[in-house]
Amino acid sequence: MPDQTATAIVTGHSRGLGAAIAAELLARGARVLGLARRGNPALAEAYPEALAEVALDLADPAALAEWLGGDRLRLHLTGAGPVLLVNNAGMVEPIGPAGTLDPAAIARAVALNVTAPLMLADTLIAATTGAPDRRVLHVSSGAARNAYPGWSLYCATKAALDHHARAVAEDKRPGLRIESLAPGVIDTDMQAAIRATTEAQFTMRERFVGLKESGGLSSPEDCARRLVAHLTGPAFGASPVTDLRDFG
Repeated sequence: MPDQTATAIVTGHSRGLGAAIAAELLARGARVLGLARRGNPALAEAYPEALAEVALDLADPAALAEWLGGDRLRLHLTGAGPVLLVNNAGMVEPIGPAGTLDPAAIARAVALNVTAPLMLADTLIAATTGAPDRRVLHVSSGAARNAYPGWSLYCATKAALDHHARAVAEDKRPGLRIESLAPGVIDTDMQAAIRATTEAQFTMRERFVGLKESGGLSSPEDCARRLVAHLTGPAFGASPVTDLRDFG
């Protein structure tokens, strides 16, 4: 990446992996716009000049469309050097076998996991036409590439991000790199939600309980360091679908 101040948009920056990614980018000197339902007071205090925040429910497509139709994103990108979009926000719920899921929960999961990332990616690509270095990162999952019982919604929505990255890469837009990257198994609230399910909902629950008990979960901070190093490095975008664990 050129030696210029990067401008980043990070979704779900208020906690977990998103908070760690935003912190890592800020520590590297990037300007960050965080999009989440809640703010991140600790980051706002540590980086008052570099962090901007927007309170937004990304699972509400109408609210997101209204925000994207305004000028906040355009103003954030004005005069930007390299531009980064990290579509991190997502949810594993609803969990359960097919035929047991609430229709409203299905709609919310698709809106947050698929609709929002695609809306943000397309709007950013349009707003940065002519920029020499713009990068879109979808935070995907191994569940996009392997089917798990009880995770039909999570598997399907993450697979959608993978295929979106493949198709956008085929468009060969000048200056654009895109990846859908699986970050590995991380010690976040999502893992706590998985462990809180019942065997009837998720028959593989004990595997994830075991990962927690054996110390097999990566910390958000360690994952963010490796993820941001890859995002800003020369190899980003060489393949549209990747796994962070393949980069050492």
